Amino acid sequence: MTFVTQLCFPFTFDPELLKADLEKVLKHNWSEHYNKGAYSGNWTSIALLAPGGNANNINAMPSEQSPLLETELLHECPTFKRILDEFPFEKISARLLCLEVGAKIKPHRDNCLGYEDGVFRMHIPIVTNAEVEFVLAGERIVMEEGTCWYINANEEHSVANRGSENRVHFVIDGVRNAWTDELFFAQAPESSFERPPVPISEEQKMRMIAELERLGTPVALELIRTLKESD
Repeated sequence: MTFVTQLCFPFTFDPELLKADLEKVLKHNWSEHYNKGAYSGNWTSIALLAPGGNANNINAMPSEQSPLLETELLHECPTFKRILDEFPFEKISARLLCLEVGAKIKPHRDNCLGYEDGVFRMHIPIVTNAEVEFVLAGERIVMEEGTCWYINANEEHSVANRGSENRVHFVIDGVRNAWTDELFFAQAPESSFERPPVPISEEQKMRMIAELERLGTPVALELIRTLKESD
């Protein structure tokens, strides 16, 4: 069975409505991506859901002390808000990410961001062009404006904007539940989201536990327990 690293869901959003919301957000200050060693050129972000409701809080995870709240920007953006409201799963973050002309995101992997981990990342392209090269697990993916994708960010991926227009994606991180299982498994068998077990080093295990502790969800805590029992 092939392990699934990407899905294009069978629904779309109106690109013109997405761009109308984006125009409102472009007037605000965007933050440089915090992982400065992972890219060249300009890669910026702004939050629609964030801990404490701070639109420039693009890297913190929600907690009891700082829960995930709508930012003021979201109140100006009816299409973005409708999309978030219509997805019936717990959100961990919701951001816009802009990769400017000539910028490149270097090959890298994120930790614990695959459906098999109980969390997942969705991409909705708002503005893109034919010269954007998004490569995931060695395969180039072409994502059209208004489409909606699952990307397994645990796999090595990179992006280069070789076009003449900035590329902007609406990126949502969520927690797996029964509704998302139905959505995902309608596209591919459940078994295709189960990665065959491979040995991991103690260093990798500690990094995974640290990322899961940041999430703090019930699924994440159960994964931590499993990792610690594997010692």
